[in-house]
Amino acid sequence: MKLIEYADRDMLAIDLANMLAGELESCLFNHDHATLAVPGGSSPGPVFDALSGVGLDWGRVHVLPTDERWVPESHERSNARLIRQRLLTDKAAGGVLVPLYRDGLEPEAALEQIGAALAPNLPLSILLLGMGPDMHTASLFPGAPGLAEALAGKGGPVALLRPESQPDVRVSLTAPVLDGALSKHLLIFGQDKREALERARSLPPEEAPIQAVLSEMTVHWAE
Repeated sequence: MKLIEYADRDMLAIDLANMLAGELESCLFNHDHATLAVPGGSSPGPVFDALSGVGLDWGRVHVLPTDERWVPESHERSNARLIRQRLLTDKAAGGVLVPLYRDGLEPEAALEQIGAALAPNLPLSILLLGMGPDMHTASLFPGAPGLAEALAGKGGPVALLRPESQPDVRVSLTAPVLDGALSKHLLIFGQDKREALERARSLPPEEAPIQAVLSEMTVHWAE
């Protein structure tokens, strides 16, 4: 794990966006497409804003959420909606969204279809993750029903989780899929999350799911 500290959040957003853009450009130079997996939440928004203004061959960039609430894209809590509004806009408007939600299906019935759509996009080229103070990442919440399956990843590239602290069923990329990304970045703000990350390093993934993906991770932190 490599930790990069920034003077402030604005500088972090700009520098991280430039780093992601450089990795995407390098990937596109060597491959026919690049797969970028990104989180929801408020923290990555400024990174998305900066990255969307970078001139790349966005038509060859496949963007997917690391996890998704089982709600349609029109819903305010949809991560796909956030990605369209904040990342796939401006110069990045031509990027290809690979959604995890399937309209009209129950999540259990959709897993095989989602996995088939993800197969051509794996391994992930570039991964950006967030982390909560409880040390969850994507929708891998400590103690959540479905966590063991998501950590093992034996049922395919996505798993269902039902965190008791959350209002929606979640579908998430599994820990092996997240950890298998060719380049991995973690974005965290504040002293509480930095302390949580330090605690996670000595805990098992069942208690601190972020631990499952920390190998060769670059952590970007600002107060």
